[in-house]
Formats: sequence, C-alpha cells, structure tokens
Amino acid sequence: MRAYAELVRAPAALTVLGDTFAGAAAAGVPLRGRRLLLPLASVALYWSGMALNDWSDRELDATERPERPIPSGRVSPRAALATATALTATGLGLAAVAGGRDAVAVAVPLAAAVWSYDTVLKDTAAGPLAMAACRGLDVLLGAGRLRAPAALPAATVLAGHTLGVTVLSRGEVHGTSPATAKAVLGGTTATTAAVLARPGRTWQHRLGAVAGAVAYAATVGRAQLAAVREPGARAVRSATRTGIHGMVPLQSALVARAGSPLVAAALALVLPLARALSRKVGPT
Repeated sequence: MRAYAELVRAPAALTVLGDTFAGAAAAGVPLRGRRLLLPLASVALYWSGMALNDWSDRELDATERPERPIPSGRVSPRAALATATALTATGLGLAAVAGGRDAVAVAVPLAAAVWSYDTVLKDTAAGPLAMAACRGLDVLLGAGRLRAPAALPAATVLAGHTLGVTVLSRGEVHGTSPATAKAVLGGTTATTAAVLARPGRTWQHRLGAVAGAVAYAATVGRAQLAAVREPGARAVRSATRTGIHGMVPLQSALVARAGSPLVAAALALVLPLARALSRKVGPT
C-alpha cells in the first residue's frame, strides 16, 4: 500500500480539498448533503493524475528518479495505468452523485484536462497552462456549470498560483534560471494582491482573507525567494513542495473572503497535517 500511496502522492490530496469549497463559497452554494462528495471527487481525480503522471514518465524516471514506484519495480506500468483509470471513473461517479449533470458538466472537462496534461501536454510549452486549467476547473467543480461564472475569480487565483508552481517544478532535477524563479515569485506577489484587492462583506471576512493571504505570501514567497538566490535543484524542490502546500492558505483566504470564515478556519487546519504526512510520502 505504501507503493500506491507514493504513486498517487496520497497526502498531497489534502491540498485539493479546498478547491471545491472555494468554488462553492464564491458561487454562493455551500457544500451540504450529497454535495459534500465533491471534494472527494476532486481527490480521486487528483490521485488519478498523479498515477498517470508516473505512468507517462516511467522511462524518464528510470534515469532521474529510480526510487519512484514504477522504475523501482514496486508497481507495474499496467497497474499504474489501471489505477489512474479506476480513479478517474471514481471521480466522475462521485461528481455525478454529488451534483448530477451540473457537476458532471465540469468534471468531464476536468478529467479530460488531467489526461491531456499527463499524456500529451506536460513536456510542451503549454504544459504549465494545462496544469493551471486543471486547478481552475477543480475550483469550478464546486460551483457547478450553472454558477461557474461567479467562481471564475477564485478559479483564476488558484490557477495562477498553479501556473507558477508548475513552471518552477520543471527545475526540480536540474535547477532553474534566476529569471524563471523571479518571475514565479512575482506571480506569487500578484496572487496575494489579487486576494487582498477584493473586499469581503464584513470585517470578519476581510480579516480571514488577510490572514490566509499573509500566511500564503510568507511561506510560499520565502521559499521562492530562496530559489531566486540559489536556483539549484534542492531549492527548487523545496519551493515546489511549499508551493503545493501553499494552496491551503490560499484556499482558506478565498473561502473566508466569500463569506465562510468557519470553513476557512477548518481548511487552515489541513496544512499542518499535510506537512506532517509529506515527510512520509513526498508531494512531488
């Protein structure tokens, strides 16, 4: 089971739970009843993407990351592909139960984007944009097709952050350039400003948004600044891991700003757990 946990980066799924909450809060349709299955649909689709990623990269990983489950022989390529397929079907099924056609209308493009990224687009110039689209669609899954326009600002914020993390992650093995690291750090600054620029309805909402945005900027920005100063592989890997975990305070800020401070506080509690578990199974 540890091999499969590593294959899907199991603990990293904690960083996607807040996507659908952010989309639902922005659209004014809180997750209740069967709709609480939407975060689980999100997790299943995320795990499918991780398994598919390792299946697609199995030959490259044999050289660069031989410790991963497939090149190390702990999971066969066929089993990894079957896992990705089963998790995709599970995610789509959960979305159908949770939100019917309204949710499926977003879940299907999300699943298609995940498969397109991992099998075709990942190593192209469009790769980071495709990954950003996956995250944006995941946020819109919480809103559903009919209310998706209301959740577009939140989806854009998380997609923008994902774009930066993905660009930086390309240097995890061989390092990156100072210019790339600076551009990603600039994107984090712009993301923080975008969260703070939109007012909340009450002071509690504004306070929650500020707290989340500050936590996001302090953790993610500091790691990316270290990569600017020393853009080697080690600093880039650290900044990438921090960027993945940085999704959580960013989601919390968006949820608080939209008017759900209690949900935002609950999401914030996910971060220490995600960090602790990542010491056992890395998120990248």
